[in-house]
Amino acid sequence: MSSYLALLMFPALMTLIIAGFPIAFSMILVATGFGIIQFGDVAAYQLLTKIEDTASNSILAAVPLFIFMGAMLERSGIAERLFEAIHMWTRRLPGGLGIGAIILGTLFAASSGVVGATEAVIGMLAIPVMLKHHYSKSLMSGTICASGSLGTAIPPSITVVVLGPVAGVSVGSLFSGLLIPGFLMAVMFLVYIIGIAYLKPEMAPRIEEQTPDIALGEKIRITLVALVPTMLLIFTVLGTILMGLATPTEAAACGALGAIILAAAYRNLKVTVLWASAVKTVNISAMILLIVMGGSMFAGVFFASGGMATVQALLMDTGLSPWMILGLILLIAFIAGFVLDLISVVLIIIPVAMPIVRMLGFDEIWFCVAFLVVLQTSYLTPPLAPAIFYLRAITPPEVTLKHMYKGVVPFILAQLVVLALVLAFPEIALWLPDVMGGPSWR
Repeated sequence: MSSYLALLMFPALMTLIIAGFPIAFSMILVATGFGIIQFGDVAAYQLLTKIEDTASNSILAAVPLFIFMGAMLERSGIAERLFEAIHMWTRRLPGGLGIGAIILGTLFAASSGVVGATEAVIGMLAIPVMLKHHYSKSLMSGTICASGSLGTAIPPSITVVVLGPVAGVSVGSLFSGLLIPGFLMAVMFLVYIIGIAYLKPEMAPRIEEQTPDIALGEKIRITLVALVPTMLLIFTVLGTILMGLATPTEAAACGALGAIILAAAYRNLKVTVLWASAVKTVNISAMILLIVMGGSMFAGVFFASGGMATVQALLMDTGLSPWMILGLILLIAFIAGFVLDLISVVLIIIPVAMPIVRMLGFDEIWFCVAFLVVLQTSYLTPPLAPAIFYLRAITPPEVTLKHMYKGVVPFILAQLVVLALVLAFPEIALWLPDVMGGPSWR
């Protein structure tokens, strides 16, 4: 049959998703249906091969380990201890509570990589305090959403762990390439919060508590007890990957063990904590890995049907310049991020986009970093921003969707600035991978 039939897979997939079918089962159903139409009984062997490929991918073993690490940090109270230590230093600064939330988001993102978990933890810790001190509801909403979204842009991100094997790019190189843009984004968030607190102090009032100040020595002791173990955990995970000392899976295993040791050191290692963390890990891992398997099956049928060659031919025939084609791919990813979770966007778009990116002569690490920044931006962008729906679940009724939509706009603009910088100056994404060198773990 005509290779143009493969292009109908995308409308069929979107129809099922809009109809309410789970994304993973939608991809599996479309892949099975079109595979049988195109290849008959042979499709069964092809689809079973994709299941085996997913099950035997050693990099994907890092996914449940990273999720368990984040769940342990959340359940054992380590994140709460961190927030209190940070809040102790920032509370008297202009926008101090917002600054503390962004710093906590950065640290938690660098130690867990799970976007939804990061936002939920920060929100539950920071929202009651911000409301108590009469922070602007829009600023509060934007800050929580932005800090939680850093889990996409700061390694070790679960999205990167999935994207690397799908794109055929080193996960270690992606982590190092994403590091500077991710921290640049966090810095821009901080600059905005400090700026708005100076210009409009009524939006972020200084905290004037009656409680006596803690002595400097005690502040330092509390901070070291809360921060140093977490920084060691981050180094164990991220540092070993960047230096080529461990694969992502090995580093994730060390991180999971480190989270258990930290919980024990803080005397919060309980059977209930371990059980809750394990259950959460199983639930999220099963969802993510089933989506990965469905995406692999979908992409396999699409490629075998000649869909990739058809897309390439259609794009080349448009007469668009390479930069316009790249912009079109990123725009499609941005729109897809409105209606699909980040993992699904990666699995649907990256297999089609990467051959085109390579054919056009763009650096694959640079493109993947720009792609991830676009995904993070779509994660915040109304009206269907996943970050807002996460926030809606943990905020009191007086914080409305209007507050949330208004609050995320400045942070979206900050992300677009970072995207523009990455596109205009590829060295931002490529300098660190070149400097780090070492083995390229895939």
